[in-house]
Amino acid sequence: MKKIFLWTVVPFLLASACMQAWASDGYREQMKGLDEQVQEVKSDALSIAAELSQLEEKLLYPSDTQFAVFVQLTKGDTLRLDSVDVKVDGQPTAHYIYSFKELEALQKGGVQRLYTGNVASGQHQLEVTVSGKLANGSEYTRTETATFAKEIKPKLVGLIVSGESVSVADW
Repeated sequence: MKKIFLWTVVPFLLASACMQAWASDGYREQMKGLDEQVQEVKSDALSIAAELSQLEEKLLYPSDTQFAVFVQLTKGDTLRLDSVDVKVDGQPTAHYIYSFKELEALQKGGVQRLYTGNVASGQHQLEVTVSGKLANGSEYTRTETATFAKEIKPKLVGLIVSGESVSVADW
């Protein structure tokens, strides 16, 4: 009777252990499938967000009126840039105060988009005031004025800042 019992119960126990392992493998595969679906949805959401951002920029800043100002430090210059003020046609358009990390990025060759907005076609006046400190510790303030022509296409203007000068250039 013990032999019959062993021959009957042992296979049943082995079969139930295999079913549990199979069920946990199925569960793992199901969870893996759900993780993949979540990653796909996340990727789709990020893609849609990027497209919406581009559409928003096109709506807010149409290419025929778009105007952008960028700031760049002269490579190797020791000026500690504190702030930049920009006026277009006498109207304040941008004011920015730099943090240490932002200044460090600019000193390493980075470029910052300081302003993006709309400007009508025609002649305009740009006034830029830069404040900071020179390597010797003396205060530095420089104001430059430039005239630019806005056409029916985006206008990009670069401000190249150094301890010697502030130059305004078309980009």
